[in-house]
Amino acid sequence: MEEFDWVGSEEHFVDQPDVWEMNKMVVGRFGGNSAAGQTKNEDGCLAWEHAEEDWELAMIMDAHNTAESAELVREQFLAHQEEIKSFLTMDVSFEFFQSFEALLLRIFRQKDFLATCREIQGETACLIAIRKSKHLYWFSVGDCLLYLHHPELAAMGQYQLNQRHFYEWIGQQNSFDQPVPSFSSGLRELRQGLNHILLATDGLTECPGEPYADPADIFGEFEDLSQETGIQTLLETVQRKGVRDSVTVLSWTVDIAEKPLYASNQQTVTKGESWGAE
Repeated sequence: MEEFDWVGSEEHFVDQPDVWEMNKMVVGRFGGNSAAGQTKNEDGCLAWEHAEEDWELAMIMDAHNTAESAELVREQFLAHQEEIKSFLTMDVSFEFFQSFEALLLRIFRQKDFLATCREIQGETACLIAIRKSKHLYWFSVGDCLLYLHHPELAAMGQYQLNQRHFYEWIGQQNSFDQPVPSFSSGLRELRQGLNHILLATDGLTECPGEPYADPADIFGEFEDLSQETGIQTLLETVQRKGVRDSVTVLSWTVDIAEKPLYASNQQTVTKGESWGAE
């Protein structure tokens, strides 16, 4: 099993694009341009991959008004890592994903964690994604981005999986410190063949000139290139465009052998085709 975790307060990467390679997953970090006024990095991320048990887990955070909230969320997650990893050894089922979501809610609604959150400065968006077997699950608080590239989906113009939600955070102002928490989650079947999963903080899409406002342009940087080179290209582009905000990207691919669901009268989909009746 390979593991990686980082928060921008440890190393900020201002003016310095960085690419970190694991076995399957690749992390890209850029703290923004000092010439645009950037002096710190409040992003964070965590990545686990287990080849033998056929799963990956990724978490990406975009904090503001100090990185304390990203540090605290990482600490809370790591405090429960043995329980989380044990859970990920279980067989895949709908009930598995329901139970895992209940575990995340319990972790983020613990009374001592909520009490500590009230004492820090600032709050963070947080996006967690888990790939197990041919399924991708996500749990999102705030406005981080989750993308999936597969040729069949790209032909239909589908790339982004989650909806960004504003005014949701974990930290001093806390979506989970309410009678009813505010968050979103989702579960998708991956398509047969190569699926490219990518998580990003919004500095990637809110860069001056918006070079990556269209997800197709993000994945265009990976055509005929390695993940490492594609991520390096993304970071160098936002650096050249003068982005001030920090940018963190977490990417990996998975090859699915099982045939997915198709409409009853179709076996493949090409650009421009409809799922409707003939």
